[in-house]
Amino acid sequence: TQAAKPDTSSALTEADVLKVVSAARVCRMVREMGHMAAHIDPLGSNPPGDPDLELEAHGLTTEDLKRLPASVVGGPLAEGCANALEALGKLRLAYSGSVGYETDHIQASAERLWLYNAIESGRYFTDNDKVAKRTLLERLIEVDIFEDYLDRITQKSKRFSIEGTDILIPVLDEIIKSSAIAGTREVVIGMAHRGRLNVLTHVMGKPYEAILSGFADAAKSEGTTVSESASSSIGWTGDVKYHLGYNKAYKNGNQSEEMKLSLIPNPSHLEFVNPVAEGHVRAAQDNRSETGEPTQDISAALAVLIHGDAAFPGQGVVPETLNLCRLHGYETGGSLHIIVNNQIGFTTLPEDGRSTLYAADLAKGFEIPIVHVNADSPMECLAVSRMAHDYRETFSKDFLIDLIGYRRYGHNEKEEPAYTQPQMYEKIRNRPRLRELYATELEKASIVTRDEIQQLINAATEKLQKARLNATIPQTHQDDMENDSRSLRRTLTTAVSAEKLREYNVALLSRPDKFTTNEKLAGRVFKKRAEAMDGGGIDYGHAESLAFASILAEGTPIRLSGQDSERGTFQHRLAVLHDPITGKRYCPLQNLPQAKASFALYNSPLSETAVLGFEYGYSIHAPQTLVLWEAQFGDFSNGAQVIIDQFVTSGNAKWRQTPSLVMLLPHGYEGQGPEHSSARIERFLQLAATDNIRVANCSTSAQYFHLLRRQAALAVKDPRPLIVMTPKSLLRAPIATSRLEDLSEGTFMPLLNDAQAQKNPKEVTRLVLCSGKVYYDLVGSQDFHAGQNIAVARLEEIYPFPADELRALIAGYPNLQEIVWMQEEPCNMGAWMFVAPRLKDPEMVGWRGELTYAGRAEAASPAEGSMSRHLSEQSRILRTALSDVPQLNASEPKLTGRKALKIG
Repeated sequence: TQAAKPDTSSALTEADVLKVVSAARVCRMVREMGHMAAHIDPLGSNPPGDPDLELEAHGLTTEDLKRLPASVVGGPLAEGCANALEALGKLRLAYSGSVGYETDHIQASAERLWLYNAIESGRYFTDNDKVAKRTLLERLIEVDIFEDYLDRITQKSKRFSIEGTDILIPVLDEIIKSSAIAGTREVVIGMAHRGRLNVLTHVMGKPYEAILSGFADAAKSEGTTVSESASSSIGWTGDVKYHLGYNKAYKNGNQSEEMKLSLIPNPSHLEFVNPVAEGHVRAAQDNRSETGEPTQDISAALAVLIHGDAAFPGQGVVPETLNLCRLHGYETGGSLHIIVNNQIGFTTLPEDGRSTLYAADLAKGFEIPIVHVNADSPMECLAVSRMAHDYRETFSKDFLIDLIGYRRYGHNEKEEPAYTQPQMYEKIRNRPRLRELYATELEKASIVTRDEIQQLINAATEKLQKARLNATIPQTHQDDMENDSRSLRRTLTTAVSAEKLREYNVALLSRPDKFTTNEKLAGRVFKKRAEAMDGGGIDYGHAESLAFASILAEGTPIRLSGQDSERGTFQHRLAVLHDPITGKRYCPLQNLPQAKASFALYNSPLSETAVLGFEYGYSIHAPQTLVLWEAQFGDFSNGAQVIIDQFVTSGNAKWRQTPSLVMLLPHGYEGQGPEHSSARIERFLQLAATDNIRVANCSTSAQYFHLLRRQAALAVKDPRPLIVMTPKSLLRAPIATSRLEDLSEGTFMPLLNDAQAQKNPKEVTRLVLCSGKVYYDLVGSQDFHAGQNIAVARLEEIYPFPADELRALIAGYPNLQEIVWMQEEPCNMGAWMFVAPRLKDPEMVGWRGELTYAGRAEAASPAEGSMSRHLSEQSRILRTALSDVPQLNASEPKLTGRKALKIG
């Protein structure tokens, strides 16, 4: 039977179908790649373009599009259009105007559709209110006149002006207003120094007088010695004006609730404030008053991070911080990022500073929407700001605005930028300021007159002139850092009754019904912990869990993070259990019946800088919380050295920030080689001054127990960062365990005397001082014998240096002739260089006898890369500490002999 022929009278031809497909492909390219044709550079450079955006690349003409319906383009912009050509024209205006959108890297379909609709509906671009436009002009005049005024009166002093990206201030205004309307309780801003003075005064509300006083102080201080300046106040140094932070209570219109604004202090290490700000926000979002893991309210706080265009791709802390954005222990419900894009880094052009087209490209890997916007298109910038905030509120994810402008002067105002970028700065010199461009636009639209513009300029100038008359040089900051903290530490009660400790131990060993514990853990570790309360020996992990339990029972929240910290690098903590049958997790400390506060414990990503910065920020914002960061190995803290130098150890002196952050750094020479032997204690001691930090190296589990409890008690009364050299082999070593009564009695002792030697103190002629594991190496060595006229004392807290306790200990040995400092580290590392001068200093210990050294020779690397050489060297160090004449092999450097390294 012959088949019936189809009716083709109204069917599309193959050519028609191809035209439709090609037209749809062009529309897709405009949506995905339209940013390549967007005019986002206020200096007028041509966009890079893309051939696939052109009709010819798809075999189309304008006539073809005229014949196609607007529905081929689709979306809100196609509504009401006569044909596809008209609709495509509107699409190009939306995606290739003064704003460029990058959204095709977003993997979630719902988010992409939301973004397409937000762009094409124009719902954020409908603000045509004349009052709002006049208000924006007034704001831009304030911003620009402030910078111009400073430029005229400060004789080109450094200020890192905002000029060229002036719109940043209204953008922040818009985000802050939107946050207040949404019910956010705190907005935390992290930024570097470019534009910071303008943000301080116009966003944060710092008075003009205070800003101008800083310049007056700088002018007066030129040529002044440090001893004559305010910075000579003990402990307090302060910081330059464009590094400082500020807080403000913000209220929008008739809202009854105030919202807190915080600008976080930041050094010249541009992007390192990012994780600190995120930590602040997470602390503001967490409710730590209930037991278990803290509950989080992501609507409570928002982070706004302002980046530099060269720093964003160039500083490794940026991707480390971005990686935190959706991790359980670190997510903050989305942050808003703004790149203040000067199109230059100091004097380095983009092609020399990054391997990507845009400065923002790094964010694509984290599925963050990116919008590039011309900083001289103010209404578009504000629209994008509203879009960014709404996206964050809708999806709880980050959003990035690439604010492309320029830098009117050099990196700082003392430089001539035309030396290195003559063509760029020729364009900048000829470019009107944004407030001039916008004023002209509003004047043409009959929104303001020329006279009104001048009145606004005059008013802004007059306000600054009045402030200058009232500006005074700040008074020398009276130091309040050195208080009677040492006596406070000595009088604290850290012991916990044996009855309570037994109750905590029972709770920590309890398991939910039908929860199966790993057989090895149950049979070895937890059985031992049950027996230890009756004399079996409480090891480090056990003592820590008991300390944490007691701290929680007293109402202090705890947060601990680090790589593998749930289990512990050395399988010593075991704070989170995993059912081998069901895979369920159980954390005893989060289910402690006696707890009155939350316990948070997170395995961190493989990051030191971002995670430590995050925990620092958390600690600052939550001062009544015991916040701990644990390095997988102590020397991994090297990766966070900027955070340690610029925040942890100096934040108090520079910015009056008082964290009680604890850093747990595994340390000890056990033949593992140059890495993982030393936690670089010398670096922390070099940074120790004016009681800014505490550095401890505990040799017993009870000491660690009391140290943690002391730190929790001091978190409010006397907050200081605590750096702990935690052990490795001693974690389960019987010789370092403690009895129940060691925890239920006494307190932390910064110096431990030799109990055996104290029985016959008059016979002691040599005192060996040491710290940490090497003590056990010495007293356990075959060359050590009781009664050989030697006392061995342990320095448990190296800073603050226990001078009073050490004087008393020395006085207890009336016939003492020499002190030997023994350490495992090379003599240019470890505590030797720190301890030796303090032993000789008449104002500290004042030891007048012989002082010698037993340890490794100077070295560039912390330890040997061979177990045999390590054991040989350890043995030699111990013999050196015990003998009058060092027993050196011919190959050993003579410098290691005790007699060769006398001082004083």
